[in-house]
Amino acid sequence: MRYLFGLIGYPALHSQSPWIHHQFLKQQNKQGLYRVWETAPNELENTLNAMKTLQVDGFNVTVPYKEKMLEYVDRVDPYAAKVGAINTVLFQNGEWIGYNTDGKGFVRSLQESYPDVNLEGLKVLIVGAGGAARGIYTAFLEKGVQRVDIANRTTSRADSLLTINDYGISSTATSLQQAEEALSQYDVIVQTTSVGMSPKDAQQIMKLTNVKQGAIVADIVYKPLETSFLQDAKHCGGRPLHGDGMLVYQAALSYEIWTDTTIQADKVLQNFKQKQKGDSIC
Repeated sequence: MRYLFGLIGYPALHSQSPWIHHQFLKQQNKQGLYRVWETAPNELENTLNAMKTLQVDGFNVTVPYKEKMLEYVDRVDPYAAKVGAINTVLFQNGEWIGYNTDGKGFVRSLQESYPDVNLEGLKVLIVGAGGAARGIYTAFLEKGVQRVDIANRTTSRADSLLTINDYGISSTATSLQQAEEALSQYDVIVQTTSVGMSPKDAQQIMKLTNVKQGAIVADIVYKPLETSFLQDAKHCGGRPLHGDGMLVYQAALSYEIWTDTTIQADKVLQNFKQKQKGDSIC
């Protein structure tokens, strides 16, 4: 069997997902292709129709379509329905089925990087309120953290995420300025927006002067790997969590959905880190 996988988003040509999924295919000695469909909003329906015609086995969804994709799938996995965003679509028995692996991929990255951390005792701040934030917010709620707040430029958008919370966990929406002033309250801070992504590397969504010493500060941006946000975090006494871990682990979960197999993602992440540094990969 030869698989056809892909990614739809805008912009999307910069994505490292093709390299990662080709590593997965190689690891399992499977034949397949993962390609990028960079699709402007006015081209979305045409691209999706073309993907249906091609009978793409599965595809990932990135900005700005993670929430929009709910309108186009035939069925939604209960977890993705709760999140309210889709980043993975499976073609099965003539239907498109929507899933979300973002949050679970992020939490796995956190646990692999900092195995000493007890998730149940954490106070978490999520910066941003888009599709990725929804997935990460839901994953933290499911892990039973002590508290998880959401900061966004538009507080009303952050408020909309709170409807996901039916776990009885303390959670509030706040402005970026308020969150910046209260950073010392949080054990984990997760930056989920595209601010600081190459080529606008110098941009930073908030200052980390008030960060708690030893707090884990994460950025889901992976290009550059060491964003201005993470550089500031280290300077202020935080412990950085880079975006490449979430990228690889959420991709692994997608691949496992598409192929009904289990992948060894840790090796691929190690190779990806070498690739980002410009090292040779054997």
